[in-house]
Amino acid sequence: MTADLRKIIWLHGTVLVILFAAQFFLPAYHHGNLARIMVLATYAMGYNLLFGYTGLLSLGHALFFAAGLYGMGLGMTQFGLGAGAAVVLGVVAGAGIGALIGALALRTEGVAFMIVTLMFAQVGYLIILYFGSYTRGDEGFVIQQADRLVSGLDLSDPTVRYFAAFSIFCTAFVVLMWVLRSRFGHVLIAIRENEERAMMLGYDVQRYKWGAVVLSAGVSALAGAAYGVLFGYVGASFASVQYSIFPLLWVLLGGAGTMLGPLVGTIFMFYLIDLSSGVTTAYMLIAGIVLVCLTLFAPQGLMGELRNRFWRWLP
Repeated sequence: MTADLRKIIWLHGTVLVILFAAQFFLPAYHHGNLARIMVLATYAMGYNLLFGYTGLLSLGHALFFAAGLYGMGLGMTQFGLGAGAAVVLGVVAGAGIGALIGALALRTEGVAFMIVTLMFAQVGYLIILYFGSYTRGDEGFVIQQADRLVSGLDLSDPTVRYFAAFSIFCTAFVVLMWVLRSRFGHVLIAIRENEERAMMLGYDVQRYKWGAVVLSAGVSALAGAAYGVLFGYVGASFASVQYSIFPLLWVLLGGAGTMLGPLVGTIFMFYLIDLSSGVTTAYMLIAGIVLVCLTLFAPQGLMGELRNRFWRWLP
């Protein structure tokens, strides 16, 4: 084991231990916030795989998050599935839609890819509104507490919900870390750095990019399904454009192409808005000024700047 690998394991292991231990000393308000943040950070990690490591800028990831959310929610309300099976259905729905969208959108590249993914996401949003008799549209619907049970555990209980959110985040984190250190992950990074050279080396670039879209969609759908079952609400707002912009902001703030960037960016953005809203009703102005300053003085994101300045070994 190299020295850099030991540092990587120590740093990321410490972060996971801190998240686990936080359950025992955080006050109720921040306890609930951190559970929500870990689920949203899982969504950001899925986005980071595609944007930060593969170099594909998508503006349609809300479609995958919503696919997991509605796959889970409709599975419970329309098909009578239990919470665990409904979450699996949500992940399968998101990955399946990702496979279809990837096959079509990857016929384009650059700005065209960004626009096509945005268009597909808007189609998904309009479909949710059109079938409002099932989806309840903008109003959404609540997952009843009695239905939010997995193996006898009540997911509406704050402690159980926190550990469920931690388990989902930790699993996604470890799996993505393993994927990115595998040959598949190295090829994705090669595509990001120089797609033409990767093609010259004999790699099927389109197949690898399609695989990245499917995996990214599956992780995003897992986050959506988990969000619905843990917090008990499914609504069309999660399929809107802003939920495609949010993961982009979280990843940019935390550091695209870093494993801890999505978590750091999500925490930073969440509490920036939370604290600003406690000061003024124009909280988005404060948030906007801070974000502009970060963009100017830390263009690589918080973790990206740490990597550039101090921790060259940071993955």
